[in-house]
Amino acid sequence: MSKEEMEKLHLELSVKAKNGLDFILAATLVWLIIAFIWTQGYSSYNKSVLTFIVGGVMLPLAFLFSKILKTEWTINSNPLQPLGIWLNVAQLFYFPFLVFALIMQPDYFVMVYVIITGAHFFPYAWYFKAIPYAIMAGVISIGALLIGLTVTPGSVYLVALFMSACLLILATWLYILYRQRSQQVQ
Repeated sequence: MSKEEMEKLHLELSVKAKNGLDFILAATLVWLIIAFIWTQGYSSYNKSVLTFIVGGVMLPLAFLFSKILKTEWTINSNPLQPLGIWLNVAQLFYFPFLVFALIMQPDYFVMVYVIITGAHFFPYAWYFKAIPYAIMAGVISIGALLIGLTVTPGSVYLVALFMSACLLILATWLYILYRQRSQQVQ
C-alpha cells in the first residue's frame, strides 16, 4: 500500500468518524458526573466504585452522540477501522493499576483513572492523523498527576473536572479539524 493510499484511509476515518467526537463528547459528560461524585461525602473507596459504575454509561452515550452527530462506527471498506476498537480495548490492560489504587490508595483512584484514560488517546493521533490527540494525551496525563499530587483528598474532584475541561477542549479542536477535512474531501 502506498503512502497516498494510507493517507486516504486515515482521511476517510477522520471524516466519517468525525475524529471520534461522539466518544469525546460522551466522555466529557461522564467525567463531569465523576467530578460530581467526588464532591460527595462518601469514602474514597465508595466514590471509586461509583466512578467505575458511571463509566458504564460511556458506550451508550457515545452511541447517542453518534446518532446526533451522524458519525460512522463501522467503515467496512477501510482496513484501518478495526484498529480503533483494538486501541480502545488496550486501555483495559491498564486497569490492574486502577484495582491497585482502589485497594491500596483509593484517594488517588480518580487521578490514576484520568492518567490511563488520557494516555490512551495518544495512538489516536496516528489513527485519525489528528495531532490534538497526542498533545492532549500529554496535557491530561501530566496535568492529572500534578493536580493529584498537589490537592488534598477532599479536592481530588478537581482532577475529574480538569479531565472534563480537557475533553471539551479536545472536542472543539477535533471538530475544527473535522470541518477542515470535510471541506477538503468535497
